Amino acid sequence: MALSSKLQSWHIPLKDKDLKLSYVYDIFQEKYSHFQEDIPLIIQLVENPKYEIPGINFFNGATDLKTHDYVHILLARGLMSKDEAFVLGFTMGSTNKVSTTEEKIYAFVSQYLYPSVYQFDIEDIEVFKDAVRLGYICDCKPLDKVDYESLRDLSIEEARTRIGIPSDLLAAYFKIEKKRYPNAMESQRLV
Repeated sequence: MALSSKLQSWHIPLKDKDLKLSYVYDIFQEKYSHFQEDIPLIIQLVENPKYEIPGINFFNGATDLKTHDYVHILLARGLMSKDEAFVLGFTMGSTNKVSTTEEKIYAFVSQYLYPSVYQFDIEDIEVFKDAVRLGYICDCKPLDKVDYESLRDLSIEEARTRIGIPSDLLAAYFKIEKKRYPNAMESQRLV
């Protein structure tokens, strides 16, 4: 996923856990966020619950852009390709409802049907699959269902604790990802 250097540089590392969630979110919105309308329709159809067909759920963990941005902050991920793959996978995994088939279909869609600038490569798909499993095993609240507005006055770490996202699990995985992908800037800056 090709991003401007300004967007590539955005990242709130795990060690910045004492920053207030509202502070980080508001700065992100002011400087980096885009509008839901800026997201290509194919991505909105797949990832935004607004487009779900009643009674049919293709992908668990669908979120609107505001929720997605909060998840980026809480998972200590930036806006690059592996960051997006991790955030989407962890969010889906946190629902505890993702089947292997759903995971494979999402991987296919993100790799081949998304516009080229948003497509995942093989490494991104691996990060996505790892994140689905981490979201499942961490036993946190489903990230697509959290009321993030009620957490705004908490520090990032307090919000993680309230939701059940273990920072030590993220840190352990980030060390593995850093070792696996030595040429990926987003993986190298995690720890």
